[in-house]
Amino acid sequence: MKNRGFSPFRFLTYLLVIGAYAALQVLQARSELSATMRGMLVPICAYVVMAVSLNLTVGVLGELSLGHAGFMSVGAFLGTSTAIALQDRIPVAGVRLAVALVVAAIFAAVAGFLIGIPVLRLNGDYLAIVTLAFGEIIKAIFNNLYLGVDAKGVHVSLLEDATNTAETGRLIIQGPMGIGGIQKISTFTAGFVLIMISLIVIFNLVNSRAGRAIMAIRDNPIAAQSVGVNVVKYKMMAFVVSAALAGSAGALFAMNYSTVVANKFDFNTSILILVFVVLGGLGNMFGSIVAAAVLTILPEALRPIAEYRMLLYAVLLILMMLIANHPFVRGLFNRFKRTGQIQLEAGADETEGEVA
Repeated sequence: MKNRGFSPFRFLTYLLVIGAYAALQVLQARSELSATMRGMLVPICAYVVMAVSLNLTVGVLGELSLGHAGFMSVGAFLGTSTAIALQDRIPVAGVRLAVALVVAAIFAAVAGFLIGIPVLRLNGDYLAIVTLAFGEIIKAIFNNLYLGVDAKGVHVSLLEDATNTAETGRLIIQGPMGIGGIQKISTFTAGFVLIMISLIVIFNLVNSRAGRAIMAIRDNPIAAQSVGVNVVKYKMMAFVVSAALAGSAGALFAMNYSTVVANKFDFNTSILILVFVVLGGLGNMFGSIVAAAVLTILPEALRPIAEYRMLLYAVLLILMMLIANHPFVRGLFNRFKRTGQIQLEAGADETEGEVA
């Protein structure tokens, strides 16, 4: 019997991530990685998850979102707050990180659902503008949010510190100052696991019945609706999954630093993640991973030539875009996709034969 879920393109993506993780772990064990590179491993993982999650919305669903950093900030602030609040109750850092990532994903998914109710009834430029506004609103909220925890529970206030947190408690979110004194519990291994979970979730969604409905909506929403596809439902499904993964990436990113502020998750961050997606190819998770990793490392690699760093960065971006859109490269990726699709259809036909 053939493997119904096997896809060469998916296998290549998993192999890339596992191979990169194994190689970097070997280099770390031999102390052959610079301190700068070691410090970038977790941010690279976070940006990879952000890129593949946004690709689900932009590439698979076909809707332009400019507020993805907003979901990242929701996960960063609320996931980190959860980890800080649980320091005494969950002393094991790995378990506390896992709980924080799950909480971050849940809160970001709720935010995605709430913003998706009005947003996903829009299309094109209107949707992009509203998601952009959402990202800025979230940044403004966290810039003015004060959250404290003490024996009496959680205290929240806006605009000024009116939480009245007891001396034995802790003011976690301090408005424009963000969150300080964070324990750096994010690890490269946790980032690798999060990337693998994200890829498994996205690939299984895309190759499911719901995924085919989402792609049908992308290709022609009117035709999809005419054959009974619930457009709002499947749009919401893709949007919420994308938001949840972005939230977990935000928590992973934030707990790699001692301080996190809301201004880090601004419009520029959303555009940077969108650049990862566009450069790697819409709907191409493999390309998003490569683009996110390369473009995160590139500015640091060019730092020794500070005077020409941004010029070379722009030139390399253009070259990478030309290469990614070269007919040979696009044909190669399409060949992998077609091979996987043919095998999936063959597996589906075999399943129907067994049922019959």
